[in-house]
Amino acid sequence: MQPKNLKRLLRALERQGLDVTYNNRTYSVRLVNSPDAPVAEVLLPEGFPVEAKALKQLANLASVRHPSGGCVCRACATPDFHPGDAGVAIGSIVETVGQVIPGAVGSDINCGMRLHVADLTIDEFMAKRDQFVEKMKGDYFFGTRDVTMTADAMRSLFQYGIPGWLDAMLDRPTGSVIKSDLQQLAQESERIFLGGSMDGDWKLAPEELVPDSGMVRDGGLATIGGGNHFVEVQRVDKVENRPLAHAWGVREGQLAFMIHSGSRNVGKYIGGMWRDKAKATWQKGLKYPDSQIFPLSTHSHPELVASYLQAEATAANYAFINRLLLAELLRLRLREVYKDVEAPLVYDLPHNITLPEGKGWVTRKGACPAHTGQPVIIPGSMGAYSYLMVGKGNPAFCNSASHGAGRIRSRFDLNRRGASPNEAELGLTGIDCITLREERRIEEAPAAYKPIQSVIDVQVEAEMVDVVARLSPVLTFKA
Repeated sequence: MQPKNLKRLLRALERQGLDVTYNNRTYSVRLVNSPDAPVAEVLLPEGFPVEAKALKQLANLASVRHPSGGCVCRACATPDFHPGDAGVAIGSIVETVGQVIPGAVGSDINCGMRLHVADLTIDEFMAKRDQFVEKMKGDYFFGTRDVTMTADAMRSLFQYGIPGWLDAMLDRPTGSVIKSDLQQLAQESERIFLGGSMDGDWKLAPEELVPDSGMVRDGGLATIGGGNHFVEVQRVDKVENRPLAHAWGVREGQLAFMIHSGSRNVGKYIGGMWRDKAKATWQKGLKYPDSQIFPLSTHSHPELVASYLQAEATAANYAFINRLLLAELLRLRLREVYKDVEAPLVYDLPHNITLPEGKGWVTRKGACPAHTGQPVIIPGSMGAYSYLMVGKGNPAFCNSASHGAGRIRSRFDLNRRGASPNEAELGLTGIDCITLREERRIEEAPAAYKPIQSVIDVQVEAEMVDVVARLSPVLTFKA
């Protein structure tokens, strides 16, 4: 079934320089003036808006080609597809050969999802909800958290990610981690994508975070961040795949804790630096690309490609630790308030990252890996279900899945003068949102997001993922 007014829509897109076709919920797009670029495909549920700006951004990304050699050989996008602020659409996936594109990842390197479950019923949790929330507000909003660590631990964190950091902590535990079960943390590394470890280099991290000696008190670690980042308490509402859920330690009625955050200021530092470097290395006398997206080529600058990938890995290692510490602060408070709570990790995975796959690299921007048998975490809004999925390794979508529902209204649109303050219209009725800023509730209201069920259903039908369990929101922390 085709969308209404399809011909009119396609003509309007053609006037914007886009060659677009539609077939079975999939839009295929390419720049009219780039016939040699690969056709990019976007999977969208029926009734979802087709945003010309996002399609143009995806077509621009698909056409990125370095004059010294290197190209995009595949491009696609997941159903949470929408425009990005930095010229790259959220939900974009590109496979490159001979080049990497720092701007395709952006600054929120290894933004990702982490999910824990706990054998607490909703009634047990709500009986001490206020006590728990006050402790978490202190940690997340008022700086009562203590994530102090040695200079050696910080260097190990950037260099090796979670395994290196754990080794340093076992030698000399500091901060609130002294109270943690380090053996549990070590065992849980197996439930983190890539083991929470990439090939980083601490020398590429911000200098103030890697002193020669002494203690480091990093104000960015164990912080949620702005935008759509959150920590949410949920309930395992329904299990669809019981054998797999059992293997992953997930049961109906459990409490769940979902964390969405990334590399914070470290990612901004590294992402911004390398966008500028890619532009600075553009061959003198050659016209800049219209998209202002600059790749790095293995043909002309192999050393820069290697250095960028190591810098990105350095920020990614920091993000793995950031999510771990956000979760660990929560788990320690759970044990204070509710006593003997294990709250094991289900999985942790990235959705803004470049990874070696195939003959080159796959870069995902607001899309997560969904390889065969791999856990996938797809959150809804704070007023909708979230989903624990299993990847099916669909090569048509570069073994990927969406990282959420996707925005349908901008933050400016929701906060502008004259916008509806009505709680019911915004979908905020009954929402338990813990934040210090009222505008954050409005910016992140359920009305800002596309319907998650349609996003899930279309990906299941496309054999990208299958549902393992459905989770319902209980309360959400927004910084």
